[in-house]
Amino acid sequence: MSAETSTQTIQAVFLDVDGTYADFGVVPDAHVQAVRAARASGHKVFISTGRPLPMLPESILGAGFDGVIASAGAYVEVAGEVLLDREFPADLAARALAALDAHDAVYLLEAQHALYVKPSAEARLRAHIEAHFAADPDGRTTGAAAILGGVRVLSGTDEAIFAKISVYESPVPMAQLVAEIGGDIDVVGNSIADEGPHAGELFQRGISKADGVAAALSRLGIAQKDSIAFGDGQNDLEMLAYAGLGVAVEGSHPDLLAIADRTALPPHQHGIAAAFAELGLIPR
Repeated sequence: MSAETSTQTIQAVFLDVDGTYADFGVVPDAHVQAVRAARASGHKVFISTGRPLPMLPESILGAGFDGVIASAGAYVEVAGEVLLDREFPADLAARALAALDAHDAVYLLEAQHALYVKPSAEARLRAHIEAHFAADPDGRTTGAAAILGGVRVLSGTDEAIFAKISVYESPVPMAQLVAEIGGDIDVVGNSIADEGPHAGELFQRGISKADGVAAALSRLGIAQKDSIAFGDGQNDLEMLAYAGLGVAVEGSHPDLLAIADRTALPPHQHGIAAAFAELGLIPR
């Protein structure tokens, strides 16, 4: 990552969703217009999020994008072509579910076709998500519906195939769950409903948004130095470190701010639009 990256040569832009492009699930119109203007100028703009596809409704994707990195790098799509689609191996999935169920944790299994919750946890899951988005009146309906609308209750015949697990409530710290599951699994903070050490997102160790950025750049023949990434959370670390220019939202996780080349205002202050103009991606 180089702070000397020329703003005139940036060709590919990768945007985290929650806390970066959107605020409580609501995308400011200024961000929509900035994305459209950047693409009209010839730049490639991508969503790069921890959310799986079912959590990406038209209210988020409506600006039009050149591709999507979902599930924190487990899934990558460019111009309708799927480049990566990685799911938990069966043995790791079984160990993870066994540990979560042993503690009666509230979790959501995130696949690219649907979101799954166990029957006994459905009401608690909905309460967590609705409470989070109720913190912002504008996001109460749009934000919660984007998640809850795709939730299915697991039946006895459902096969547990998923790319990531979001834990909303655990009686034990996430670090303990990771230790109990063992193997190639890791955790970051939950970007949608932060409950401290008793909530988080479980993912396969070694997979990150940087994988998605690399795959997209390779497919389009764009150099790594000609990329820019925006983010605010722990799962954006590898992406910002990999991109030619890394931009952290003000107030981001300290680790992210430490590696970022520059900062941007938060979404409620139209930070993406302002940064795009400052970087020469769109007219001022």
